[in-house]
Amino acid sequence: MAEDTQKFVEDLSEQSDDFSRWYLEVIQKAQLADYAPVRGCIVFRPYGYALWEHMQRLLDARIKATGHENAYFPLLVPESLLQMEAEHVEGFAPQVAWVTHGGDEKLEERLAIRPTSEAIIGKMYAKWVDSWRDLPILINQWANVMRWEKVTRPFLRTTEFLWQEGHTAHRTAEEAQEETLKMLEVYRAFAEEDLAIPVHKGVKSDSEKFPGADRTYSIEALMRDGKALQAGTSHNLGQHFAKVYDITFQDQDGERRHVHQTSWGVSTRLIGAIIMTHGDDAGLRMPPRVAPVQAVIIPIYKKDEEKAQVLAFADRVHAALLAEGVRAKIDARDNYTPGWKYNEWELRGVPVRVEIGPRDVAKDSVVFVRRDNREKAFVPAAEIPARMHALLVAMQDDLFERARSFRAESTRSADDLRTMGAILAEHRGFVSAHWCGDAACEAAIKAETSATIRNLPLDAAEDPGPCVRCDKPSARRVLFAKSY
Repeated sequence: MAEDTQKFVEDLSEQSDDFSRWYLEVIQKAQLADYAPVRGCIVFRPYGYALWEHMQRLLDARIKATGHENAYFPLLVPESLLQMEAEHVEGFAPQVAWVTHGGDEKLEERLAIRPTSEAIIGKMYAKWVDSWRDLPILINQWANVMRWEKVTRPFLRTTEFLWQEGHTAHRTAEEAQEETLKMLEVYRAFAEEDLAIPVHKGVKSDSEKFPGADRTYSIEALMRDGKALQAGTSHNLGQHFAKVYDITFQDQDGERRHVHQTSWGVSTRLIGAIIMTHGDDAGLRMPPRVAPVQAVIIPIYKKDEEKAQVLAFADRVHAALLAEGVRAKIDARDNYTPGWKYNEWELRGVPVRVEIGPRDVAKDSVVFVRRDNREKAFVPAAEIPARMHALLVAMQDDLFERARSFRAESTRSADDLRTMGAILAEHRGFVSAHWCGDAACEAAIKAETSATIRNLPLDAAEDPGPCVRCDKPSARRVLFAKSY
């Protein structure tokens, strides 16, 4: 058993050989998830679900701090309700899964399994809103959705996935726009401060926006293989869905008007982002703020007379860390060697390893080993909790800075299509280039380079120049990349 598992830990592909294979192997070997007996679905194993729970806890607190409340809406959406919004339906039609029977009886009307919730939430908001005093409505829900994807990959694109989706209704267009950008900033802060993933905030091109939205904004991250990942979106829906579902209110001047809406969401694809942003050839590197286990304690002994003494000391260290809010775990299994345990917990990305042997007990100290750079530190027992907190903060910051440096090194400028194609073929990464704003030109660039416009960065400075493809004038550069 131990020998087989030792091989299981060691046989991990290198990122440079096959990044995609490395990614899939890490997910299974680190016990984040496994393939389900349902096409395109995965089972979240306890370690992977614990990661999602910590992410959910931190993001939920950020969402609630902006005044939003959680609710829950049905999984099933009547076809007639979905069909009321043509553009929305057309955008999701290929991915909608349908319920056609209840038991042995065929349903009079098909029910869509929620691909997103604008339709059913719009119906309910029309019922709840009557006066300007009922606004704004600020609701978020944590839920699962289903989209019948043709090509799936764990966490990044699965038939069923977990997410949160916020849906708000406002009195004015200005309030809706303010909400859209506010939640985009919430996502930016969550990605960068909690997940240590640097992102670009920006607006999507019209061809990439959410079906039925006036404008879609996104945060875009760069993975270690040079591909971009859309990490979150915030949509200004304008009055489009309000008019479809007749969400109106009597305004302060007595006139009846349609509300202005937003929707926004992030999903479990952020787990994939953590893996691909921070992982290395030894496996995962978990950002401490969301790591299921922040510190693993490894007792080391050879003689039976050493065992009791080392384990007793390990228990004291464990209790001290738990008392200070550190998510710590003792690995006291006797059927694996300390070296095997080092490999396993490195694979699983635990930020800090705490080694305790007979000599450490005698010195009333332990050894801290960082997962990110394997630096060792000898720590007196009295200083363990404080030093651990400081180390976790430093590691969180260092992971972010390392990812930001990688992004900077992997971002290049191009002034013509040939240069852009060469960059994307040799280096991948982000390419900053001018685009004229024409959808046909955008499609042609994608056809020639396989790159898409990730977004038009909100912080982009005025930088006039000719379009990278057609030479028509462009006011500023946009970000292109090959993407997941």
